[in-house]
Amino acid sequence: MCSENAHTPVAAGNDVFSPELIDACFDKNFITSLKLSQEEFLALGRTNPQNSQEWFGMTPLALRMCGVCNGVSQKHSEVSRKLWQSVFDKADVNKVPIIHITNGVHPPTWISPAFQSLYEKYMGTDWQKLLEDPKKWEEAIEAIPDEQIWKTHLLLKNLLIRYIRRKVFSRETGRVETIHEHSDVSEFFNSEFLTIGFARRVAGYKRWTLILSDFERLIRIINDPLRPVQLIFAGKAHPQDREAKIMLQNLMSQNQNEIWLRRAVFIEDYDQEIASHLVQGVDVWLNVPRRPMEASGTSGQKAAMNAVLNLSILDGWWIEGFNGENGFAIGTLEDPEGLSEKEIDEQDANSLYEMLERQVVPLFYAKNQNGIPVEWTKKMKNAIKTLTPQFSSYRMLKDYVRKAYTAL
Repeated sequence: MCSENAHTPVAAGNDVFSPELIDACFDKNFITSLKLSQEEFLALGRTNPQNSQEWFGMTPLALRMCGVCNGVSQKHSEVSRKLWQSVFDKADVNKVPIIHITNGVHPPTWISPAFQSLYEKYMGTDWQKLLEDPKKWEEAIEAIPDEQIWKTHLLLKNLLIRYIRRKVFSRETGRVETIHEHSDVSEFFNSEFLTIGFARRVAGYKRWTLILSDFERLIRIINDPLRPVQLIFAGKAHPQDREAKIMLQNLMSQNQNEIWLRRAVFIEDYDQEIASHLVQGVDVWLNVPRRPMEASGTSGQKAAMNAVLNLSILDGWWIEGFNGENGFAIGTLEDPEGLSEKEIDEQDANSLYEMLERQVVPLFYAKNQNGIPVEWTKKMKNAIKTLTPQFSSYRMLKDYVRKAYTAL
């Protein structure tokens, strides 16, 4: 017996193949050994077994042949039950046997050395064991002074800014990147400015250009002389994904605006090194997928473990993670019935701008006499307390053992 993970509702992530190709790859001897006719075998890969014109899908095959099927977040399992209801021939969608096991990330891999050192100072070298008990973890984090959380974050933010400057200098001059910061870019980006990160795979439903919907309004936000904002983008598009490449072209076309050039940057050759710097060093992690297409998402989990606040559409993991005090939510959980994609995008873009103007930017710049944004830092601590144990790979693996592997 085996378990199956329905990892995405996106069509491109659920491969289908023509009956002719399946016939060529699986000869009659193989099918006969399964004690199935050719038609019975092909029916296993169809959402409708009686439809001989339907192509052979790997997801329907896996759903039928596995003992346990799961989505990678609570919302994703709900979406998957509706999407694959016909495979299980269930009149009641709630009886479709797809459970949820929400994704998590590996804390030692993604938590910065600076925060790990801070945890060792206040919790000891076995700090990771506290993640197994959310209550003890919360008490331990609460004991760390807010100033230490903020100081550690500033260290990481300065490291990120220097890293970005080196990347930009190397890109613009064609010279090999070094550990030294060149004077030509020494004033590019400022560690005192609110810094928002947006880095992930480039795909249509992730809406990379949503933030550009009202460009004049965005420019007013990022160019506020008293409360400036800077944006860091990074990601890669699949070579065959034309829509994704067009989105990147639209993003890069904004470079004709001088204000944008000073306040926004796209980092090329996205990899784990770049991802680590970003999730550890920005102030805010932005996520704006088109609901309900985000199966889970994990980059925001990595950011939260480094006291970075999420600013996200309520989809995927963030529905389970957001408690009102550990980050920011864009829009609501209400399904936008009757609206077109364009209307939904306009609605979500407006919600994003309003969140930046009314909550995110003002809260970040509300600092005390020591230069510490007190209420912002409380949210940072809340994010570490509540999200690190809930979305760690330790919890995830326990869930797989309990809900999937021992259930086979």
